[in-house]
Amino acid sequence: MQKLVFFVGVAGTGKTTVAEKIAVHKACAFLDRDTVGGRFVEKFLEDNGLDKDDRDSEFYKANLRDLEYDTTKDICIENLAAGQNVFMISPFTAELKNKQWIEDVLQASNKTKDEVDVKVIVVTLSDIETQKNRIEERGTIRDTWKLENWSSYETRVDFVPTINWDIPESSVNIFDNSGELTEEKVKGLIQFIEQ
Repeated sequence: MQKLVFFVGVAGTGKTTVAEKIAVHKACAFLDRDTVGGRFVEKFLEDNGLDKDDRDSEFYKANLRDLEYDTTKDICIENLAAGQNVFMISPFTAELKNKQWIEDVLQASNKTKDEVDVKVIVVTLSDIETQKNRIEERGTIRDTWKLENWSSYETRVDFVPTINWDIPESSVNIFDNSGELTEEKVKGLIQFIEQ
């Protein structure tokens, strides 16, 4: 079966790092939403006199957020239709809540759940301070708003998102990425994907 694996979680949990470690062992189309839409979003924000690294404003959410996610989804659909495994990396908060979203992805790729095994790896951390430390350590300008408004951001953090998709509970793995990402942990995630 083809594998469609979502690596989800809030900023700083290590979604991309975890997905990269697994992708070394599993051939896939690797679709990080930040990479897919990043340059376009930055240009659009700059052209509108806004901070190119802003991903938290109402303007971004109203005008650009869905463009990034929908473009990533379209590339996913093309790869599924072509018979590829796909890794999708982003929070996907709204999409996970929408039961129909995953059904539409499979239908648009002319695939069924008998042909594509959908898995969700929720990359979490043990606590909010670990998340803040990780965000500070990675030093991404895109995180400036979060750090400057931490008390507000902190109240909105939901380490384990709501998942309303019609997939078995066994297809969801809540992965605590607080410590070192060892080879043993990576092997465990690969086994989860393969089962």
